[in-house]
Amino acid sequence: MSEERTGNATVGGNPITLIGPELKVGDKAPEFTVNKDLMEEKSLSDYAGKIKLISVVPSLDTKVCEAQTRRFNEEATKFGDQVAVLTISVDLPFAQDRFCSVAGIDHLDTLSDYRTRTFGKNYGVLIKELQLDMRSIFIIDQENTIRYVQYVKEMTNHPDYEAALHALRSLI
Repeated sequence: MSEERTGNATVGGNPITLIGPELKVGDKAPEFTVNKDLMEEKSLSDYAGKIKLISVVPSLDTKVCEAQTRRFNEEATKFGDQVAVLTISVDLPFAQDRFCSVAGIDHLDTLSDYRTRTFGKNYGVLIKELQLDMRSIFIIDQENTIRYVQYVKEMTNHPDYEAALHALRSLI
């Protein structure tokens, strides 16, 4: 049974339960398996040797999630090949592909946690009540050590983009 954490986050002001550990700077990044499409899986090891910015959103079909994904897609153009920018949600890969083609998102990988929710469970962002992943940002260095963590306290709020980007730039 995975650890459950209460009192750490809300949706519309209502408390929610997050499943999984609360990761901290200095922790080893847990492995995960997510889907690039219905058949192709991706894991942390697929991005070996790169700095990883992982932007987690509940669903791409909401205004805040769309804005977060657009912002990191734009920023991804500035970092080159040494940084992998990933957006993870539980949206089905079909929905992610549709969103990206309509929104012009083409500088980051959208990955789906729909099948096993291992990312959500391993990174402590799976919302028990909704089975969505809570808005958060993780920056992981080339050795898979977490260098920045931001668990957004209220799901409808934006993350602190500047703090995350500052942490990322400090690794480049």
